[in-house]
Amino acid sequence: MLKQCLNKAFSVAMALLVLFSTVSFTVEKHYCGDVLVDAAIFTDVEKCAMEAFEMLQKKTCCKDEIDVVKGQDELKFSSFEDLDLDQQQFLQAFIDSYIGRFESLPKHTIPHKDYSPPNLIADIQLLDQVFII
Repeated sequence: MLKQCLNKAFSVAMALLVLFSTVSFTVEKHYCGDVLVDAAIFTDVEKCAMEAFEMLQKKTCCKDEIDVVKGQDELKFSSFEDLDLDQQQFLQAFIDSYIGRFESLPKHTIPHKDYSPPNLIADIQLLDQVFII
């Protein structure tokens, strides 16, 4: 049970790691003078009202800045056979030394669990006059 849960958790973590390492996105920022007006990751930035006024005067004080965050675009797939002999031996020894740590213990069997004692008709100690002093 624990081994299956660990396996699923590790698989999900590795899938998320691959997903987030390969995602690319852009951050768009709009400045009006030296003041940051808007920043957006997945949508277009909102322009300030000065931009329409600048078109009439041909003078610009607004600027747009685009930062591109690139993810990894090449993934390398390797297998156990791609490792050299020393790495294979180390990996195999490491796995063999820790594989037994996650096995569950055997259940203890109680042989007298379903045994019901016979009904007592008379108290034998009282009948035989045997008392512990």
